[in-house]
Amino acid sequence: MSTIDLGIPSVRPQHASPSSNLRGTRSFPEAARDDLGDETQRENLRTATATIQSKRASAVREVRDWQKLRSAGSALKWQVTDHLPELLEQLEESVTAAGGVVHWARDAEEAGEIVTRLALERGAEEVLKVKSMATQEIGLNETLAHAGIRAVESDLAELIVQLADDTPSHILVPAIHRNRAEIREIFLAAMPDLDESITDDPAELAEASRRFLREKFLDMPGSVAISGANFAVAETGTMVVVESEGNGRMCLTLPKTLISVVGIEKIVPTFEDLEVFLQLLPRSSTGERMSPYTTLFTGVTEGDGPEEFHLVLLDNGRSAVLEDPEGRSALHCIRCSACLNVCPVYARTGGHAYGSTYPGPIGAILSPQMTGMNGPDDPSTSLPYASSLCGACYDVCPVKIDIPKILVHLRAEDVDGRRDTRGQFRGSWDVAMKGASTLMSSPGAYDKAVRSAGPLTKLLPGANIGKLPGIVPLVPGWTDHRDLPKPGPSFRSWWDAREKTRSDDAGADGPQGEEQA
Repeated sequence: MSTIDLGIPSVRPQHASPSSNLRGTRSFPEAARDDLGDETQRENLRTATATIQSKRASAVREVRDWQKLRSAGSALKWQVTDHLPELLEQLEESVTAAGGVVHWARDAEEAGEIVTRLALERGAEEVLKVKSMATQEIGLNETLAHAGIRAVESDLAELIVQLADDTPSHILVPAIHRNRAEIREIFLAAMPDLDESITDDPAELAEASRRFLREKFLDMPGSVAISGANFAVAETGTMVVVESEGNGRMCLTLPKTLISVVGIEKIVPTFEDLEVFLQLLPRSSTGERMSPYTTLFTGVTEGDGPEEFHLVLLDNGRSAVLEDPEGRSALHCIRCSACLNVCPVYARTGGHAYGSTYPGPIGAILSPQMTGMNGPDDPSTSLPYASSLCGACYDVCPVKIDIPKILVHLRAEDVDGRRDTRGQFRGSWDVAMKGASTLMSSPGAYDKAVRSAGPLTKLLPGANIGKLPGIVPLVPGWTDHRDLPKPGPSFRSWWDAREKTRSDDAGADGPQGEEQA
C-alpha cells in the first residue's frame, strides 16, 4: 500500500496559542454542574434544539440520495486532508492572481497582529464583522479593542452576545441560551435611544437591531470589514459565506477593505465541489434547502465591492490535528452544528460548559487536539469524556466524521499518558479495572458478589442509588453524576428460583394428572 505524503515537517507542529478561546478555565464536569442548575437555559436549549432537529429531518427526507451526498462530502474532505499543502499553495496563487493578498498566521497572536496592523494602517476606529468562528477562536475582538479599534458584530445572534458581554454557546445560534425576554432587556441596556416601550416580539427586536446596524453600515470611518469563510476554493481563489440575514453580505460589499480570517482546513479543491457542500450545509444546519444568502467573492474587481482583499490563512493548532491519523478527520467539520442539536449532553449543559469556541461533540474532539491534553488537571483533557457515546452525532454528520471513535481514541491517549506518568496500577480506575477483570474471570466469585449486592443496597433509601460518600472507594466518581438503579436478583439467583418453582409445580401436578387419567 502506498503512503500519502502529508507534507508534515520534521518538527512537531505547535498547538494553538494559549491565548486562544479554545481551553476553558474549569473542567467540563465542574462547569456543567453549574449550568445544569439553570432551569431557564435548559428550557431554552430543549426548545431550540428540538425545533432545529425537526426542521433538519424534514429537509433531509426530501433528498433521495442523501447518503450518497454524505459520502461525496466525506470523500472530498479526505482529499483535502490528504493533499492540504499543495491545495494551500494553489489557493494562494489563485487569490493573488485575482488581486488579493494572502497572509499566513501560525497562531492566534500572528493572526491578530496581521488584522490589527491592516486596520490601523487604514485609519479604522471601528470595524464591522461577519459571523466567524475563526475570529472568535483567536479572540480578535479583544485584540482589536486593545489597539483602540471597536469591532461590531453584524450577525443578530452574535450582536446579542456582544451587547450582553457574553460568549457564544452554539456554533450556528450563538445566543441559543437566551430567550426573547432576556434579549429585550439586553437591547434596552445597550442600544442608545431605544424606545422603552419595545416588547419582546421578534419583529420588534429584529427592527431594533436593523436600525442599530444600518447606522454602522453607512458610517464606517476607515471602511474595514472582517469575515471568515465557510469554504475557500483552491482552483479559483473564491471565498464562500453562507448566512440567513443578509448583514454579512452588506459587510462583504460596502467597505473599501475586506479581511477574511480562514482556517486552513476550509479549502475545497474545485468550484464544482461546492455543489455537494451547498446541499449538505443548509439542510444540516438550519433545515433549509438552501441558505437565504450565499455570497461568493473572488479577489477584487474595479468598481464592484471592496477595493482591497486580504486573506489570513490560520493554522493555530490545525497542523497538530492533521498529524494524528486517528483524529485528523475532525478537520473535516463544516460547522453545521447538527451534532450539537442531537447530543443529549449538550442539550442539558449548553455550550459554555465546554469552555471553548467549539462546543458540543465536535468541540469535544477538535479542541483537545488543537490545544493538546496536558494531564488530568487540564480542562481540555476532560472534554473527550463529555459524551455518552450514543453515536447520534455520527448519524447526523453531513461529512461522516466518526466522532464517537475519535472520542474513544482521545480517551485512550489520556489514560495511556496518565499510566505512563504514575505507573501501571497506581490510579483508582486502574485498580478498579484490574479488580473487575479478576472478578469476572471467576464465575463463582462473580456470582457471590452479585448475589450479595442486592441485600446491601436495600439498606439505601429510594428507588435508585444516589450520591455515595467519598469513604466508599472508586464508586463516588460514578454516583456524583448518575442515579444508578438498585440491582435486582442475579441471573443465577433468578434461574435457581425459576427452576425450583417449576420443580415444585411439577411435583404438585404429577399425582393429580395420574388420578385424572
